[in-house]
Amino acid sequence: MTTFSLATAGFAFLFALILGRPVITWLQSRALGKTISEEGPDSHHVKSGTPTMGGLIIFIPVAVLTLATNVVDRESILLPLIGIVVLGAIGVFDDLGTILDRAKVASRLQGGLSWRIKFSLLLVFSLCAGLVLFYALGVENINIPWAGQHSLGPAYILIAVLTIMATTTSVAITDGLDTLAGGTVAIAIAAYGVIALGQEQDFLVRFAFTTVGASLGFLWYNAHPAQVFMGDTGALALGGTLGILALMTGHWLLLPVIGIVFVIEALSDIIQVGYFKWSGGKRVFKMAPIHNHFELLGWSEPQIVTRFWLLGIAGAILGVALALEV
Repeated sequence: MTTFSLATAGFAFLFALILGRPVITWLQSRALGKTISEEGPDSHHVKSGTPTMGGLIIFIPVAVLTLATNVVDRESILLPLIGIVVLGAIGVFDDLGTILDRAKVASRLQGGLSWRIKFSLLLVFSLCAGLVLFYALGVENINIPWAGQHSLGPAYILIAVLTIMATTTSVAITDGLDTLAGGTVAIAIAAYGVIALGQEQDFLVRFAFTTVGASLGFLWYNAHPAQVFMGDTGALALGGTLGILALMTGHWLLLPVIGIVFVIEALSDIIQVGYFKWSGGKRVFKMAPIHNHFELLGWSEPQIVTRFWLLGIAGAILGVALALEV
């Protein structure tokens, strides 16, 4: 089964690689390009107009290959499958609305989804996922290194909601430099694939590796200088997938370790906003999230991404090692 899962990852990579060029061409033909915030680093302005919604290159291969190879007699895989599609769809509406706003096209989507609508949609999905995990799949455990597995009961539903909300939001925050979010989330999902392998959850292993393969195919086109950005289309889909995988393996407690990059990025944003309001306008970082801070310190974009990837790999290795101690 492991061999087939790895082969599926390879097919996902090729699928995404083949799909990438026509998707980028289609996005370019419709002027579906990214608007760069005036508040961001000056070096980012050259990226204005680069096609976004590149997350389509990821979740289309994942959906197709999962339906073809990983659904029969494995109904539980429908949760992460539906999750990556639904969250990707929410991202599409948000990305499309932002693009229409830049083009000054009259539409109900103009300006993208408001933070209230986006938060509400993510909350509803997270709650539904938590209910499915607890009542339909019977997942309610916390795995603690050196302390074993423990049942949490209905409190698990709240934890599931918070976990999925946290991963979707933090991955979206991290998506600011070429290959940064795509690479680090692929590393984290691969780590949970290895953890699932140790638990003999073959269906989950295949889904995780399929997602990693498709993400690598996307990164081919997202490599600096990026030909396409994933946008919320990819960030929400991958963030939700990471959270669901963590919950289904019972190792959501290790998310701060395996997803150390996302924790740092999200915390830097929270600290910056909180201190700005508390101090009456002062800042801790030159700019948040923290990858922008390092860029303004003089680090090149490839330097920042490579170092964050290394941090993500180290966290993933440590996380897998800790998972083995349950």
